[in-house]
Amino acid sequence: MEVFIKVAWDTNADRGVPLPTFQSKGSAGADVRANFGTNQTDLTILPGDRVLIPTGFSLEIPIDYEIQIRPRSGLAIKHGITLLNSPGTIDSDYRGLVGIILINNGKDAYTVSHGDRIAQLIVSPITQAIFQFVDELSETARGTGGFGSTGKN
Repeated sequence: MEVFIKVAWDTNADRGVPLPTFQSKGSAGADVRANFGTNQTDLTILPGDRVLIPTGFSLEIPIDYEIQIRPRSGLAIKHGITLLNSPGTIDSDYRGLVGIILINNGKDAYTVSHGDRIAQLIVSPITQAIFQFVDELSETARGTGGFGSTGKN
């Protein structure tokens, strides 16, 4: 099934930076890149710091869909760079610029360069549930067992 996502450049964006791109036929996520606009400067993230990285574009997502923003596994394992709010959500009624909140959980400073792949976008259908308050819930084998209650591993 094809889903069309409209993309609009920011006026200051570097249009030479590729838009979100699937790197292989089997990719679930489209890589998104840092776009520092006409400045094309690098940005260094110190250990423990978080920054908002611009992408240079806005999206028009069809109703009943969202875009999830997820970390790139290579940045996470090699440098400790991940997303602070993972997964992030872009709702279908948001029309502002897309920004990626990166955090450096590593031990060393990490530099994000203009055009670097920094996250991936997942297009996902949504369902808006109807929340209904009741006096009691049905019983299950697990019951009220919470964190770690389904096993030791």
